[in-house]
Amino acid sequence: MSTSTPAKVVLLSCGSFNPITNMHLRMFELARDALQKTGNFKVIAGIISPVNDAYEKKDLVSSTHRCKMIEKSLQTSDWITLDKWESEQNCWTETRNVLLYHFNRLNGEKNLNFSTPLKKRQKCSLDNENRNTESILLKLVCGGDLLESFAVPDLWRSEHIEEIVRNFGLVCITRAGSDPYKFIYESDVLTEYQNNIMIVNEWIYNDISSTKIRRALKRSESVKYLLPEPVIDYIKSNHLYGAEENKNFSNYNNNNNDNTMKPSDSDVVSLSQQQQQQHGYINELALVFPVCQ
Repeated sequence: MSTSTPAKVVLLSCGSFNPITNMHLRMFELARDALQKTGNFKVIAGIISPVNDAYEKKDLVSSTHRCKMIEKSLQTSDWITLDKWESEQNCWTETRNVLLYHFNRLNGEKNLNFSTPLKKRQKCSLDNENRNTESILLKLVCGGDLLESFAVPDLWRSEHIEEIVRNFGLVCITRAGSDPYKFIYESDVLTEYQNNIMIVNEWIYNDISSTKIRRALKRSESVKYLLPEPVIDYIKSNHLYGAEENKNFSNYNNNNNDNTMKPSDSDVVSLSQQQQQQHGYINELALVFPVCQ
């Protein structure tokens, strides 16, 4: 990798986003800062990929609602975007496969061969009419809890863990009570590829989680300043997470009427129609990197 020409990187975050919180968005900012401060990377975009409804998780609201909340949370971001591909599949998609899909989309490659060493892939010329001579790197942004989950029996395929850290890499944001260095040390695979794992310390203490948000809503507690205001308005208007019982919502200023906050008929389209549409982040990335046109 040339130190004079930073490698172009797209950050990907996978998860339930049930609902999306300020901390989810903050992780992207922290990851971008950390990578770009090294002088070796230029982050050109961030992608949020919400999990499919088939993912069996308690209290998971529909992807239609979760995608709408993500869209509203990104109204003030000029570099992070929502991608619905994962949520539009007819089944749950493993994280490794989501990463591979986006890498191939970004680089115009249909049959990616990861047996090629990483440094050679970064310099590899693409075929056909693609205009870039370097692959766009894709890195997974996560919290310390995801790193810890690698050690949970039967949760991850061992080969997928190795592929993720070897072929893509992680930007891990520390959370309260987690010790990512300890988990890297205790894992042979993570230790082998630790140079492809960037640990970012969040010195501004922030332990917001979607689980705690849902709990607060069910207990009629305020979530103001924990979620973007448009997301709070959406939750209120669509009676999500027990919001209809939350008396605190009466104190929020909702400048949007219920009709504009609810999913429109156009939001609920068939899978075949969705597959024919080009995903928005490709067009957005084209503004900063021509290969994505």
